[in-house]
Amino acid sequence: MLDSIRSLVGPKGVVEEQVDRERYFIEPRGLWHGNSDLIVRPATTEEVSKVVAICHDHGLPIVPIGGNTGLVGGGVARSGILLSTERVNRIRELDATNFTMTCEAGCILADIQAAATEAGRLFPLSLAAEGSCQIGGNLSTNAGGIQVLRYGNARELVLGLEVVLPDGRIWDGLRALRKDNTGYDLKHLFIGAEGTLGIITAAVLKLFPLPRQRQTALLALPSPQAALDLFDSCGVEAGDALSAFEIMNAFSFEITVKNVEKVRNPFDSPYPWYVLLEMTNPRETGTLRQTLESLLEKSFEDGTVMDGVLAESGAQADDLWRIRESIPEAQFPEGASIKNDVSVPVSKAAEFIERAIDAATKLIPGIRPVAFGHVGDGNIHFNLSQPVGMDEDAFLARWHDVTGTVNDIVADLHGSFSAEHGIGMLKRDDLARYRPAVEVELMAALKKTIDPANIMNPGKVIPD
Repeated sequence: MLDSIRSLVGPKGVVEEQVDRERYFIEPRGLWHGNSDLIVRPATTEEVSKVVAICHDHGLPIVPIGGNTGLVGGGVARSGILLSTERVNRIRELDATNFTMTCEAGCILADIQAAATEAGRLFPLSLAAEGSCQIGGNLSTNAGGIQVLRYGNARELVLGLEVVLPDGRIWDGLRALRKDNTGYDLKHLFIGAEGTLGIITAAVLKLFPLPRQRQTALLALPSPQAALDLFDSCGVEAGDALSAFEIMNAFSFEITVKNVEKVRNPFDSPYPWYVLLEMTNPRETGTLRQTLESLLEKSFEDGTVMDGVLAESGAQADDLWRIRESIPEAQFPEGASIKNDVSVPVSKAAEFIERAIDAATKLIPGIRPVAFGHVGDGNIHFNLSQPVGMDEDAFLARWHDVTGTVNDIVADLHGSFSAEHGIGMLKRDDLARYRPAVEVELMAALKKTIDPANIMNPGKVIPD
């Protein structure tokens, strides 16, 4: 069976040498180490279909993998076939007039952004891993990123999909239509399903007008509630021109300046909290700068904002964004970290942050909260670095105590324990604990109907 797959995809379509195989098995957080009987790299949707059909006929598990940037173990294989989409990577069509791009699953997100920009359009999905993550994985996990506030999650950026089903059949749903009211919208079954229902091989993506104006500001604030007050004012003054609104606590800001090369602190004094906001406009002329300056003038007067820096160029804006985007990297030198990716209603974001910090510091004295994220859409990355001097293994042994405490607060605020990273293996027990039983049963019923042999990414998402 494995030889028939090798013959089908050819020498370039398999990874045989152990030294080459290893990069597919390394999980970014180091929580697992994968293994498989064969790593397959099909070059076309048709090859993916034939490989899946062979596996279906023999009951062999398949784990799809994209850029291997996921953080919940969704791409970790234990056995069977690890199917990489990296060679299924063509941009099939870019229709600037229809504001759409049809591209294959293995396309790197940054390359999609660049192709859209070259055509005078914008593809707004933007992540820290955009230089290596692939669009198939982005859609399979319903990725979010820094511009969800204005453009929505990955789910909102898709018009159509092409999917290889668990029996090898190809569903061609590549429709570039804004209106298509013809029964069930099947694409939404596969977006966010993490490869458990099929393998996304291509997608029709929405494009948008390319911004001609960009105003970026890094602001110092006294509290998370002040950040929400500022966000409310931004909504009133700027409307949908507000494209990003990110919060950072003092410790996350401090370690980024300390630990990441080329990150510079633009302030002379430390502050408790920071907000990085950005406004964009597709028109070349307008009053976006005046809108921002007027907003900040009022915010300084009422004490919402304590200090601020406005970018005077694109390069300066990039420097400010580097601070926010480098926070995960900055955590590594600080030792072990327990990470939480949660969301709550925007109006509850300040309450969540304050309650979670208080609960975590009581649970483990000396713990160092790293609270940052997309507060404009209620998504907070609430990470916790180990106390100085505490043993790393002893700290990580408290992982479930800490995440359970944080998730209980999230549940009390009617939020989600997984905002944009998915379920994978890491959060299956949380799905069973925090979601209604009927909801989990419906998910399991869908899985059993579409993949009755349970060969598609088994052991992920659906609780045992």
